[in-house]
Amino acid sequence: MARSPIRTIRLRGLRVDYPRRGRSNWRRWVPSWRQVLSGILLGSGALAGLFAVMYASVDIPDENAEARRQGTVYYWADGSQMVSVGAVDRQNVTLADIPDSVEHAVIAAENETFYSDSGVSAKGIARAAVSMVKGGETQGGSTITQQYVKNTYLSQEQSATRKFKEFFISLKLSNKQSKEEILQGYLNTSWFGRGAYGIQAAAQAYYGIPAKDLDPSQAALLASLLKGAEQYDPAGGKGNHERAVDRWEWILDRQVEIGTMTKAERAAYQKFPEPRPAAKPTSLGGQTGYLVDIANKYIKKRSGLTDKDLFRGGYRVHTTFDKARVGQLERAVRSVRRRDLDPKKRPEDKYVEVGAASVRSDGAVVAVYGGADAITHFANNADTAGVPVGSAFKPFVLAAALQHGDGITLNSGYDSEGRLIKDGPYAALPAPPGAGAGQVMVTAPTPLRDALVKSANATFVLLGKDIGLKKVKELAVSAGLHEQSLARLDKSFPLGTSTPSAVRMADAYTAFSNDGMRADPYSVTKVIRDGEAVEGFGKPEPRRVMDASVANDVNNTLGMVAWTRLGQDGKFAAFAKSRAADDDLSAGATGKDDRMKSAWFIGHTKGLTTAVTMFRNKPGTPQLLGMQGVGGPDSERGNVFPLRIWSAYVMGT
Repeated sequence: MARSPIRTIRLRGLRVDYPRRGRSNWRRWVPSWRQVLSGILLGSGALAGLFAVMYASVDIPDENAEARRQGTVYYWADGSQMVSVGAVDRQNVTLADIPDSVEHAVIAAENETFYSDSGVSAKGIARAAVSMVKGGETQGGSTITQQYVKNTYLSQEQSATRKFKEFFISLKLSNKQSKEEILQGYLNTSWFGRGAYGIQAAAQAYYGIPAKDLDPSQAALLASLLKGAEQYDPAGGKGNHERAVDRWEWILDRQVEIGTMTKAERAAYQKFPEPRPAAKPTSLGGQTGYLVDIANKYIKKRSGLTDKDLFRGGYRVHTTFDKARVGQLERAVRSVRRRDLDPKKRPEDKYVEVGAASVRSDGAVVAVYGGADAITHFANNADTAGVPVGSAFKPFVLAAALQHGDGITLNSGYDSEGRLIKDGPYAALPAPPGAGAGQVMVTAPTPLRDALVKSANATFVLLGKDIGLKKVKELAVSAGLHEQSLARLDKSFPLGTSTPSAVRMADAYTAFSNDGMRADPYSVTKVIRDGEAVEGFGKPEPRRVMDASVANDVNNTLGMVAWTRLGQDGKFAAFAKSRAADDDLSAGATGKDDRMKSAWFIGHTKGLTTAVTMFRNKPGTPQLLGMQGVGGPDSERGNVFPLRIWSAYVMGT
């Protein structure tokens, strides 16, 4: 076969010897070293040209000062303004007013080559780009210059376009400004949490002193916050505190490694510099701070926005909160406390806390009571797990039995021998053969309906065992209780050793009054910034938790529980009698922890399910105190107060 002729490639009059003449077989396709070198030089030249074009095309924009000046506005459900927060707390200071120890700590933590690098990290950019392409988490690795550019000139979005601009603006800025100017700008624009932008505001927020008075230990703690104040502010909980201590130690040790601190100086800082408690703006006083807290949690969960983003401002947050009902719930709590509790005379009435939440059947959180004042009591009692729910958990056990128990009905019950009799009516049974002289009969079973009204512990322990605790847990989770708030599966589990929040309990109970359907609780209907809606908001879809017949059986039984409890309380017996004919109360349950550490009432009326919890907790101690003696010498009286608060709320007194 004749060989095909070798064709010489011509490029604009230049003859390229490729495939190579005078070579045979595969060798003619292997470029010469000159061709390889020429290709490298040509490619490098093209890349350099492209880089030059890109560099020239990206200008340093104006500072995004307007975004830092705007607050984030929260609106009531009727569209009226609730509060504006996040107007930036910032006081610019010069580098001369910032101690060297702050500079050293920040550089050690964020960018140890700051004074010698070109202002960009190619590896960091590449790593971030690869992560974004793969759909992974946002990657760090930016230099101080890049972070300053992002803070001052760009948005906070995580995208390849923003990273691209950040890279070239950082290069230009490094040629335009000195390292000292860049560092000063960075320290004045960085987010430190607690609403503080800049080192001066951070020093005041965490230690109550100006930045010039920070010592190296305090400086290391503030530098650790640059990694993410939401994760490293020690006031954010046990996990935050542990992370803060670890990073504080690492930053001090790192300064020794890079030579900005001696070992002797490091040895002087062994005790963690605890910052002062976080303070909320006065605009977040009363219930407002708790409402904003719940809304922010929901926003971060649904959109990926952070506290930093929200404090940066410019967002318009429309909530589900009803201003009138929030005020009504707060007045109900205060009226019952004022009338029935006297902490000045009775030590048992000290440290009493209340949490409450009202939720519509579609999951909308309408009102909450998180504590006396969000400025002085930080924990949100309405949305914090940790309080045993007690007997208010028993309806989930009953629902699981009706849903999964073969032949079990409200008329089923246990006899005195612990045997499940699946259908009534019941009569006393003859004693079993061989019974002693005094044993003439076995007590007739108490129907499950009556067992729930009487809150019979023994019945529900047996019922949980027979149905299977795992099935009870699965139904409770399906109803909306967080799995991490549920107790371990032992014989006490059906009695309410779990610790869900008031918001979650109110939402879960909507399944009983809504034919077995429920939706996740939501507190925000839309978020708008710069005229455009942030994605991720809208009504959650309802899901079926149990059969409608099961829900209605439990709901009707809970109605009996509610009217029974109201009738038993002398102060509200008249209310029960007057409302029995015309009120739409369809469900209600009391809950009492067997160790008397908490009391609950959950009731459904007027289209709202409201959960009220009461407990005692001394500030600074994790353990709950006993409720015995609250409200008077009768140790059981503490159990009636959630019911009274709910009743006062419903009556509007």
